[in-house]
Amino acid sequence: MGDAGAGVKIDVFWDEGMLKHDTGIGVFDTGMEVGFLEVLEKHPENSDRVRNMVSILKKGPIAPYISWNSGRSALISELLSFHTPEYVNELLEADKEGGKELCAGTFLNPGSWDAALLAAGTTLSAMKHLLDGHGKVAYALVRPPGHHAQPSQVDGYCFLNNAGLAVQLALDSGCKKVAVIDIDVHHGNGTAEGFYKSNKVLTISLHMNHGSWGPSHPQNGSVDELGEGEGYGYNLNLPLPNGTGDKGYICAFNELVVPSFQKFGPDMIVLVAGQDSSAFDPNGRQCLTMEGYREIGRIVHVLAKSESDGRLLIVQEGGYHVTYSAYCLHATLEGVLNLPITLLSDPLGRGYPEDETFSVKVIEAIKNYQKDKVPFWRNS
Repeated sequence: MGDAGAGVKIDVFWDEGMLKHDTGIGVFDTGMEVGFLEVLEKHPENSDRVRNMVSILKKGPIAPYISWNSGRSALISELLSFHTPEYVNELLEADKEGGKELCAGTFLNPGSWDAALLAAGTTLSAMKHLLDGHGKVAYALVRPPGHHAQPSQVDGYCFLNNAGLAVQLALDSGCKKVAVIDIDVHHGNGTAEGFYKSNKVLTISLHMNHGSWGPSHPQNGSVDELGEGEGYGYNLNLPLPNGTGDKGYICAFNELVVPSFQKFGPDMIVLVAGQDSSAFDPNGRQCLTMEGYREIGRIVHVLAKSESDGRLLIVQEGGYHVTYSAYCLHATLEGVLNLPITLLSDPLGRGYPEDETFSVKVIEAIKNYQKDKVPFWRNS
């Protein structure tokens, strides 16, 4: 196994200006300072997590396979390909007013809007790099994250939907079909909402079964949210049980993701990558380890080679364990490169037991449901 070749690189797009998004301190992500705690922690979506991701790619054993590219700020006009003018104006006003909490845990502070524009523009640059034929695999290492941001609604630490903007750019540039696979531990509701009525974009989200969490996230992420109109059957939610783990995720990929991609036939693939599905993340309960991420990367590598001429955009989302998220990112990219050997061992891999029995039953039930409801499954 292993066809990366000595000359293969992953083009990473990054700008340190994104570190200027300061989410503050408090009780986890609330911003509350209750007065009786001596040590307050940083908001989970803080710059340290991304500093470590940058560092491990520059200093870790994967460094020879990485080519660094600068990012840029998105133009306001570019945002309107996915977001409504009213929503963009709401964000502009919040920035002019010096910032505010736009929804639970989501703080737009001084410097946040500039960082959000950088995240969006850097992701667009990474997609354009692929569209212009300058590379096969690009990774937008961006924050603040974006996959919860809906066309007209802020949500879940996200202001602008970086992946959604990139998908729309691909469509506008001539791609006929784009497939999105979201492995962040939370439902990719914003991206799903943006393409809910489109049969040109297949969105698949693997997430813990958390349901709706309020007005900013009205979607449930349930299996029956399949899309509307022409888009019916092109939004596939895979809500997985808490603690699904490596074996359960690989089963979901092999049983649901791979055949869906093969039936859809995308000419561009977007991997929405969050490491908050790891075993040690404070924001998730899905128990993936480095080996699970590595294997997911390998599967996506094979899918890209077979379905999209190798073209793959990776967009950073969650991942809130300051150390382990970086290691899991490294493992994901090792898999995407399809390297024949493991470059980096798991510092926390202690062989925790996995029992995928229940997860496999849930995956089988989702598969049967989709075969009954989804047109491109039924017609195969």
